[in-house]
Amino acid sequence: MSLAPSTSKDGPPHPTVPAASPSRWAPLRPLVLRLHFYAGVLVAPFLLVAAVTGLLYACSFQAEKLVYAHELTVPVGSTELPISKQVAAARKAHPEGTVSAIRPSPEAGATTRVLLSGVRGVGADHTLAVFVDPYTGTVRGALEQYGSTGALPLRTWIDELHRDLHLGDTGRLYSEFAASWLWVVSGGGLVLWFSRRRALRRVRGASGRRRTLGLHGTLGVWAAAGFVFLSATGLTWSTYAGAHIDELRTSLGQATPSVSAVASGGEHAGHDTASTTGGGAEHGVGLDEVLAAARAQGLDNPVEIVPPADANSAYVVRQVQRGWPEKQDAVAVDAGTGEVADVLRFDDYPLLAKLTRWGIDLHTGILFGLVNQLALALLALALVLLIVWGYRMWWQRGRGSAFGRPIPRGAWAQVPPYLLVPAMAVIAVLGYFVSLLGIPLAAFLAVDIALGELAHRRGQRTYRAGGRPGVN
Repeated sequence: MSLAPSTSKDGPPHPTVPAASPSRWAPLRPLVLRLHFYAGVLVAPFLLVAAVTGLLYACSFQAEKLVYAHELTVPVGSTELPISKQVAAARKAHPEGTVSAIRPSPEAGATTRVLLSGVRGVGADHTLAVFVDPYTGTVRGALEQYGSTGALPLRTWIDELHRDLHLGDTGRLYSEFAASWLWVVSGGGLVLWFSRRRALRRVRGASGRRRTLGLHGTLGVWAAAGFVFLSATGLTWSTYAGAHIDELRTSLGQATPSVSAVASGGEHAGHDTASTTGGGAEHGVGLDEVLAAARAQGLDNPVEIVPPADANSAYVVRQVQRGWPEKQDAVAVDAGTGEVADVLRFDDYPLLAKLTRWGIDLHTGILFGLVNQLALALLALALVLLIVWGYRMWWQRGRGSAFGRPIPRGAWAQVPPYLLVPAMAVIAVLGYFVSLLGIPLAAFLAVDIALGELAHRRGQRTYRAGGRPGVN
């Protein structure tokens, strides 16, 4: 057995490593290599866009605090005005639209937000947030707000760029496609990295393509868990896979519950909901009494008050803290009597509902605040570097050729039935639950089979048993 050093154009001499006896999984490596290579080449542009926009989004939280400091913060005063007076001040400055929610000042020095819907020039899924000084009632400004996290124009613009490239529902296909394939590319890279001989994974002392491969693989191994997490959580609110996940959770009794907003009725049914504009209505209770009832149930800041939708509905007061620990308790308060009609505690959520909530908030950089956002930024940078190194390896493989040397086709044919049949079953399941992964993967295999058969008939290069290239 020779241990004489071998030479390589890509790096310094290295000892020849004895060939290991092939394992039962060895036939899968050529197929994983082919899938990882071509999926990386074709999916990488989508992943690059997702990574760059995701990096911008991770930075948008801190940028938002700087850009909108005037609207978000005020000098700390001695006593806060009743919430009804703060809403009245907002309505005096902005009588347009209707009050859809109120978010009282969550902490000392923070403004109260009065959210208005149906305002001309504001999107149907957005609201106009009027910022009120809770100590003086002065209106500090008004900005568009999107989503339950209270995103303002800067973060909203970046969020929509990351989610759909500002192309609406059609654009959401790009992000779902990227999320569907990110875990596949990452998992394939892990399989290839750990199946390589230790000597071929070294970075120090290597050069050329081998060094690039070492950098690409090492960083990929460290970041793989984060990529799989981003892929899984990103799919939970995607268009197609997200719908299937919701259906599955519902069928298992794990859907996210909601507090009942139906009023208890009685002599006060049919109350005047004008109290939501500042209190003082002839019938029913006002915002101050509603907030006091919620506080009595343990709903501390931050909270959001949602006025009744109609005469038969109740106020809903819910906690909106997405940071750790999560505060998602909610109560319904009868607008006629001020009595609590229903209570929902986050502790009572089904397990999958809690995991979904935590996963989404971790994915969006909210759960652990600045630390969470820094981790997301590092993952985004890692993905950008991996894609750049991946394309560099593609270029180095061909020594400057635009397309590089192709990987021989036909790897699928070497996979034994006891592995191929379960793999095809998994692909079929994925094709249903994760359409933008399963369908392209099935198409890839079909095309590869056809091209492999054509290459075989023409006597071109293909894979022998064990994954080694040969000529038929």
